[in-house]
Parts: sequence; structure tokens; C-alpha cells
Amino acid sequence: MDREMILADFQACTGIDNIAEAITLLELNNWDLVAAINGVIPQENGILQSGFSSEASQATMHGPHSHSEAGDADAAAGSAVPPPSSSSPSSSPLPSSASVFCPINPSRHIVERQSRMLNFMVEYRQRSVELVLEESSTIREIKEFLQTELGIPASKMQLKGWKSGDVTDSTVLRSLHLPKNNSLYVLTPDITPTASTSKNSALQESLNQNFLLVISHREAQRDYNLNFPGSRTIQEVKRNVSDLTNIPVRYQQWEGWPASASDDSMTLALSGISYPCHHLSVCRRSSPANAQEPTEECADVHMISDSEGEEYEDATEFGVDDSEMFGMSSSSCRKSPMMPENSENEADALLHFTAEFSSRYGETHPMFFIGSLEAASQEAFYGKARDRKLLAIYLHNDESVLSNVFCSQMMCADSIVSYLSQNFITWAWDVTQEANKARLLTMCTRHFGSVVTQTIRTYKTDQFPLLLIVMGKRTSNEVLNVIQGNTTVDELMMRLMGAMEIFTAQQQEDIKDEDEREARETVKREQDEAYRLSLEADRKKREAQEKEEAEQVRLERMRKEQEEEKEAIRLSLEQTLPPEPEDESGEQISKLRIRTPSGEFLERRFLGSCKLQVLFDFVASKGYPFEAFKLLTTFPRRNITQLDAGSTLLEAKLFPQETLFLEAKE
Repeated sequence: MDREMILADFQACTGIDNIAEAITLLELNNWDLVAAINGVIPQENGILQSGFSSEASQATMHGPHSHSEAGDADAAAGSAVPPPSSSSPSSSPLPSSASVFCPINPSRHIVERQSRMLNFMVEYRQRSVELVLEESSTIREIKEFLQTELGIPASKMQLKGWKSGDVTDSTVLRSLHLPKNNSLYVLTPDITPTASTSKNSALQESLNQNFLLVISHREAQRDYNLNFPGSRTIQEVKRNVSDLTNIPVRYQQWEGWPASASDDSMTLALSGISYPCHHLSVCRRSSPANAQEPTEECADVHMISDSEGEEYEDATEFGVDDSEMFGMSSSSCRKSPMMPENSENEADALLHFTAEFSSRYGETHPMFFIGSLEAASQEAFYGKARDRKLLAIYLHNDESVLSNVFCSQMMCADSIVSYLSQNFITWAWDVTQEANKARLLTMCTRHFGSVVTQTIRTYKTDQFPLLLIVMGKRTSNEVLNVIQGNTTVDELMMRLMGAMEIFTAQQQEDIKDEDEREARETVKREQDEAYRLSLEADRKKREAQEKEEAEQVRLERMRKEQEEEKEAIRLSLEQTLPPEPEDESGEQISKLRIRTPSGEFLERRFLGSCKLQVLFDFVASKGYPFEAFKLLTTFPRRNITQLDAGSTLLEAKLFPQETLFLEAKE
């Protein structure tokens, strides 16, 4: 298709007149017309979309109120409401100022929803026990009841079949966010089973088996191969398929379930499907059969009890402003806006928002991040991978009828507050004032792109408040989900947990990459340190070698100087010696024979009148200085060097001949 035609079709479908903006959005989707339209116009169950169409939202606010019981309303939580028939007397349009109906008695406001009742089918060996408990009960109470029914000590029971693996006896059922109907089974590994329990053992084995469901999506002509444990319920399978196919559970039409699988709360192990593989097909139901029936979700949103249904309808006939039901027309309910207009400092605006939120709805609420959206993104996305969190952006609008209900019933629920505090950085903004809304859109464009900004623009006032779930990625930030105000606590928790599963998978990859990067950096640092130490060792070795060589040169030079000095002394002494007398001179001559330490002999004739100093000089001239050697006679042993050097050889009794030897002094 020609790009000009794509651009024209895109503008016709979206109503975007700005050509530059339209081209930008198409380029972001590689000129895929369907993808670009889906990115701008919210569709059902999309990542950036609402679970309600605009017509369904009108039906939720203006349609007839549900007369179903509270438990049924909870079971139908999250279902979109089909628009009422034009023939319905209660479907006439209201003025824009009216949002919902209210009873005639103005003193009656929102009726607190009673505690839900949960149904449990507990199987143990060949027995089945049905329980009905309030969601405020604990698992210990279930075990105590089963102890009475089955005669098994509670301490020996292992209660299996929970969606969450982290379950203790003190766990409150409300915190598990269970559906109305649940299937559990009891294991007693410490109690030896008898032969009569073989059937129950087979059941337990089937609960632990994995079933492969080959599910064919007929419209998309695509098959999904999904593995589920036998303890998974049919309802949970349908919810997972809803996430894959974007077909809500209420609109799913199935083929292939066995006749025994008549209850969605039944586990796969008990449903009668084939093991290990079972084939199913699903498609979207063409039109809901109960389009004219009162919706259960309306009851959950407006929080009106069944007994007030008639009064609720009567109130509309008398023209009572339904905003009075929520206290929105009372001046005492809104003393000040949630956020001042045109606040220069985002932190100050958030402080004002938090204080006003606490004054309206109590101190139990999510801990809102005080600071700019950029600072919140930095806190959530740019720390170490193990410390990163999802970013939850809460957008409030006082002009929406859903704001009070969403804040008081959803945002202040203990389970939601705890889950957000542990896993999210929660940042809030008030878009009631146009200036504040424009400022938010500017921030979103800067941090998340124009697609998110355009998506927020498409939401009408009565669809607020919104909760955007944002996940940080390596190159960009991605909005995983946009949760509207027309939801329930259970659906809100499920969507938060779904976003958390996607984030956890991405976080594990980031942690792995970060660990590998740190490992590489550690190895590099170790190699660099080893190289530095090697260079340092080589430097020290080279310096030591140079020092040793220098010392050797110095010693060699000193040795040479000493030898030269000794040689000069020797030559000087040799030149000062008197000449050796001849044997025939007729004078008294003494012949001396001197044995050196090396075994050589020095022989010379001296005049008997010569001084001992001449003898010492002679020995020194031969390399044996007086200071280092002593001259000894053989027998008797005498040290000649200790005698007076001025005495003669005759006086020293070294005449006419004598044998002496040199010995080094100690």
C-alpha cells in the first residue's frame, strides 16, 4: 500500500490532523497501519488499553444496577459490561454533571462491601469435603475444620493446590486473592496409606502431573502448546488463554472440554482430559446472550448492596444528583485540590498531593515518591539489576466519579498497598487542572515517547483514575499496562502480578548480564593487577640487578685501586732495599730462607748488620706487608715481627742462616 494512502487511512481512523505527528507515529510502527492504530486507539485487553470500551463505561455508569449477590459480583470482577438496550427505561442519558445514581435518602452513602465468602472443595484420598469460609479466615482454620471432618491431626496435613507457593498456617485467605470457587487436596506423607487408598494415590499423582494443552485459536489460525500442572483449575487456564488471545473469559467459546468438566473451579486432573496431551479450540463468542442483563461489575464499582437496588432505581426517577451518593457535591469533602495548579517544584506538588490524599482517604495508602518523574525513573530503573523495580504512575482526576471509589477501595487496600510498596516505585500526579495535565503530557513525551502521551489523551475523564505500569529496558522505557479506575481489588492485584511476572523475567536476564559483566570486569581488574605487580617485580628486579652491578663495579674499582696502591708500595719498598751482598764480600752475611703461605720460598742474603726493618721491607715488597703477616722462626718458635725493627739480624740471632715462614695475622 502506498504510504500516502496509509497516512490518509491512519488520520481518518485516529482523527489526528497534525501530519507530522501522524507520520511520527507511523514510523514508530514501521508504517504498519494496524499496529499504529492499535498503539493510538486503546483496544480491549491490550498492553496500553483498557478492559472497557467507551460504551461499556457508559453502561457501567448509567445502566441498571446489578441485583446479583456480592459473591457473584466478585466472581465476575474484571468483566466488561455490554451496553444496555435502548428500550431499557434506565438507559436514558443523563446530564453531563451526573455520573451515577443514588438512593432517595441523602444520608445513605457507599455501602461497605461485606467480607467475601469462598467455596473450597477439599479432596483427601476417597473423601471430598466442601467448605465455605470468609476470606478473612486463615489456613489454620481450614486445617482445624478438616481435622474434625477427616480425623487427621492438623500438624500432619499438607494443604496443596494454592496458586501461590508461599503459604503458611497463618496466611489470611484475602492475601492470596482467590476466586470464589477453589479446589484443594490434602497430603499426609507422615501417615502410611493402606491398600484402600490406591485410588487417592493415583489422584495425587495426577495432580502432580503436567498436562500439555494444544489450544487452537480459530480466528488467528494459531496453535498454542501450554503446559499446566494437574492442580491448575479450568478457570486459571481460561485466564491464561485470555492473556494470549485477547479474548475475555466471558466471551470465550470452547470446544474439546469433556462433559465432566462442567465447573471452571475443577482441576485439570479431575476434569477428565486426556493425559499427557489434550486438544482444545477457542474462539470469540459472536454476541453475548445476556446483553440485557444487569451487570455484576456495576455492583462492584458502585458498592451498592442488593437490598438497595430498588431505591437506587427510584432515585434516578426523582432526578437526585448521583454525585451526592459519593459526597462529591459536598463542600466539606473537597476542601482543596489534590495538587496546586502551576506548581513550579514537582516535589512540593507531590508533598501537597500526599498530604491531601491522606486527609481524604486515610494514612494507609501507597508511599508516593516525592520528586520529579525523571527522579522516580532513575530510582526505579537505573540502579543495580537486583535493586530495580517497576514504576507505577497514578493519575488522579477529581472530576471522575470513579476516583473516590478507586482511592478508598483499591489504592488503600492493605494487599495493594503492601504489594506496591514491596515491588514498585509509586509516583502520582493530578490531572484535574488542564495546566497540570499538559505538564504531565510533556513529561511523558520526554520519558516514554509520543505513543504513551497520545494514549493518555484518548482516555476520557470518566475513565480516570489511571495506573500506568512502566518497566525500564536497556534502550527505552516500556508501558506494560494501563489500569483504569473501573476495576476491582482482585483484578487490580492480578494485573499487578502479571506485570511483575514480566518484569521478573526481564530482571533475571539483566541480573545475569550484569553478573557476567561484573565477572568480566573482575577478571580484567585481576589481570591488570597481576600485570602491574609483574611490572613492579620486574622493575625491582632490574633495580636490584643494576644496584648489584654498580656495587660490583665499585668493589672492582676499589680492588684495583688497592692493588695499584699495594703495587706502588711494593715497588717503592723494593727500590729502597739495599743491594743484596755477594758471598765473597768478606763481611758477615746472613742467608735467610722464608716460606710463604702458598708454599713458595723466598731466599736472600742480608748483611748481618742490617736492621730487621730491611727484612720486613723485603717481605713486604714480595706482597706480604708487615700489617697483614707475621714472620716466625721454626725452632724455637719466635715472632720476629714483635721484635724491635731497629735491631740487627745478628742481634735477632738470624745469623748466619735461618729458615723463617710467613703466617697471616688473625
